[in-house]
Amino acid sequence: MTDPSPAATTSPGWGIHLPGGGGELDLVGGRNLTAAWAARWAADSAAPVIHDAANGWCSAGELAERTERAAGRLWAAGLGPGDRVLISAAASLDLVVAHVACLRLGLVVVPANTAYRQEELAHLVQDAAPRAAVVDSDERAGWLRLADPGLRALGPDIDLPDGPVPPLDAAAPDAPALIGYTSGTTGRPKGAVLSHANLLASAEALRLAWRWQPDDRLVLSLPLFHMHGLGVGLHGTLLAGASAVLLERFDVDAVLDAAAGSAATLFFGVPTMYTRLAGSPRAAELRQLRLCVSGSAPLPADLWRALAERSGQAVLERYGMTETVMLVSNPYDGERRPGTVGFPLPGVDLVLAEGSSEVLVRGPNVFGGYLNRPDANAEAFTGDGYFHTGDVGSLDADGYLSLVARLKELIITGGYNVYPREIEDVLRQHPAVVDAAVAGIPDPEWGEVVGAWCESDGSASAEELTRFVADYLASYKRPRRVQLVDALPRNALGKVNKGELPR
Repeated sequence: MTDPSPAATTSPGWGIHLPGGGGELDLVGGRNLTAAWAARWAADSAAPVIHDAANGWCSAGELAERTERAAGRLWAAGLGPGDRVLISAAASLDLVVAHVACLRLGLVVVPANTAYRQEELAHLVQDAAPRAAVVDSDERAGWLRLADPGLRALGPDIDLPDGPVPPLDAAAPDAPALIGYTSGTTGRPKGAVLSHANLLASAEALRLAWRWQPDDRLVLSLPLFHMHGLGVGLHGTLLAGASAVLLERFDVDAVLDAAAGSAATLFFGVPTMYTRLAGSPRAAELRQLRLCVSGSAPLPADLWRALAERSGQAVLERYGMTETVMLVSNPYDGERRPGTVGFPLPGVDLVLAEGSSEVLVRGPNVFGGYLNRPDANAEAFTGDGYFHTGDVGSLDADGYLSLVARLKELIITGGYNVYPREIEDVLRQHPAVVDAAVAGIPDPEWGEVVGAWCESDGSASAEELTRFVADYLASYKRPRRVQLVDALPRNALGKVNKGELPR
């Protein structure tokens, strides 16, 4: 994006509209996702693509061959285009082969968090009705069979008899490729049905926006059951013809060792990872990377500045969702502004709705709807096809987008609107506060009052934190209740689950 800041316009009934950064750019070009990958493999079969500790490097040609063999095994086992396969396993080359083979065959992948317990997996099985599952745990396999005794559970190595290789990479662009379940921080997770074109459009937009090249190498310690690791990290690497070093889990030293040992150029992480990197005496080693990206939860501006000071990295923050993959990014060229997520990616139209300032989006990356949820689908889209993200946004004078609240988390106290992020950012400025979460607490007089939960080092009292924020916030924004906790409840990628805050 040479000029990543599109002109904002206003229109009656819509509020502020930011047109897509790519104009009339066709991000899909009639292709499906795996056909685009296969073209990369054919162009340079010797290029290294995926590395894990158990197998070393796998080349493009080897990945093509291994995924063909796995697809033949799945085909011989009776699975065909449109069938669903639940996948829940730690990051590995075998997992990548299984995932890619499923997509090449036209199967629909249902990624599942490896931390899910029996009831959570049962919900996915009942809702998505997969015909098979790929898991690396006997316990999870047993839970899945309890949910559906006919479900076939396989290991990531797809240890089945070989079969003839069926037609591959033949799914239509609008064919479903993946059902991504929402994080479920409120209510039961819903399955967002994403097509080959949705996934390809987002990966292509990132390839363009982040200058992703075949000689790039990504240290990938994110889980491959989540859109950040899977739809961005893995899919983007394969589309760019680049390479990735897989780590089973995040560890500061492991990440920095992998970056140095493999001559990596990229790292993608979440704020909790960057907090640990910023606190490491080795933080300066991040300087060798050409790009560090943060997402999945807001990156506090003070953490951004600490990273810039200690590592020389101006971390690029972006914004996406399960339903849309990636939407917005700070620019690769130009200022990466802390506390903001930047500008719409190529192909993305973004609107701030009049009145609520909710972020509404439309583009080739946006999913078609939730599985088995006609009620939710009717509410999810406007008549013009814009998706309700549920996030409240604001624009600064230069058009950078900031996310200030979830629409359902907006606190209305005594008739005033209070945005939790503003208060959380102030609390994080106190040296005793590791992290903070703010939410509304029902109150008979005010409707709601502001509550704050602070993960702290124990060196400050709740009363001291209450006095601290008084210097920064209007009286109606100040927390009426401050609770100190050892740790805030989080999901698998470190996002605070406000529904589980102790009340």
